[in-house]
Amino acid sequence: MIEINEVTKQFQDKKKFVTALKHVSFSVNKGEVVGLLGENGAGKTTLLRTIATLLQPTDGTVTVSGYDTIKNPNEIKKRIGVLFGGETGLYDRLTARENLEYFAVLYGLSKHETKVRIDDLAKMFGMRDYLDRKVGGFSKGMRQKVSIARTLIHNPDIILFDEPTTGLDITSSNVFRQLVHQLKREGKTILFSSHIMEEVSMLCDSVAMMHKGELVYHGNLQELYQSEGSSDLNYIFMSKLVRGNENYAS
Repeated sequence: MIEINEVTKQFQDKKKFVTALKHVSFSVNKGEVVGLLGENGAGKTTLLRTIATLLQPTDGTVTVSGYDTIKNPNEIKKRIGVLFGGETGLYDRLTARENLEYFAVLYGLSKHETKVRIDDLAKMFGMRDYLDRKVGGFSKGMRQKVSIARTLIHNPDIILFDEPTTGLDITSSNVFRQLVHQLKREGKTILFSSHIMEEVSMLCDSVAMMHKGELVYHGNLQELYQSEGSSDLNYIFMSKLVRGNENYAS
């Protein structure tokens, strides 16, 4: 479903180049939920933006549902839903409903489909009380809920979440986790970054660990626990960072 092959991404900072991704390779299968782990600056967001066609790799290739991110970006955009941390992508002067209607039109949904999707998502995230209020006055948590709904409005097959529970209270975070379980039952493919190890352990089939732009581990979560002799993901993650990718085997 998602194939990342020897991807390197460099940015030019004044007169020097900064390498954000270094020969990253792994795949995400259809219907799989994969957690992307790494400290700040590890390259997680850069990788997600590359998959979402918002950035082009300096070297290597990324394919999504068989489409190359450079050659067929529009085909990929139709099939994915994307939420990046700190960037809600909402219009403050519009209500939550109007924001969702706007994005539904962009994805070609009919009026009936749009109404059904908005009603379902509003119920799911407990947004009915403020669905017709302007987003500009929303709290961070309220905005995040609308942003997640925007990501899912067109019922995408592939979903990319960057720190999706940022700003959500405990109840809303639990709603999100229930949503991921539901999406998995529907056969959706999900790749999401998170700093919350409990969240990753609870939701993911596999994990991809990154450190300074490099992939230090990718594999099945249960197999990782067995090989490490521990189910403490935080301990395993820190141990992997210390060891680097010298023992990495995908």
